[in-house]
Amino acid sequence: MSAVAGVDPVVALAVDVPLQPVPTEQVLDGAPFAGAVVLGEFDGDEFGVWEMTPGTMTDVESAELFVVLAGAASVEFLDDEVVVQLVPGSVMTFDAGARTIWTVTQTLRKLWVAG
Repeated sequence: MSAVAGVDPVVALAVDVPLQPVPTEQVLDGAPFAGAVVLGEFDGDEFGVWEMTPGTMTDVESAELFVVLAGAASVEFLDDEVVVQLVPGSVMTFDAGARTIWTVTQTLRKLWVAG
């Protein structure tokens, strides 16, 4: 990895992520808030920070690679009947169109790259 003069790194844990209520039709439990900030582009793919507060919601995923920076959650894959536990340091990918249920127990923040 090389450094470029004049370019400062972003501290992903310090990025201000504006949160909004998760749309009612996606909420299964609680009153979660979520938000994302696009930080830039890498080789044609966007990358950024996403955060969700405690609660449970459904989602349909985009093709994505992510790393959990903080928090705790589980993701249930509805089509595969698999549940994955997420903690800081978890690295995971999603296939586009995957139907999921997110259950966040501690506000979750992840760094993502999506095509």
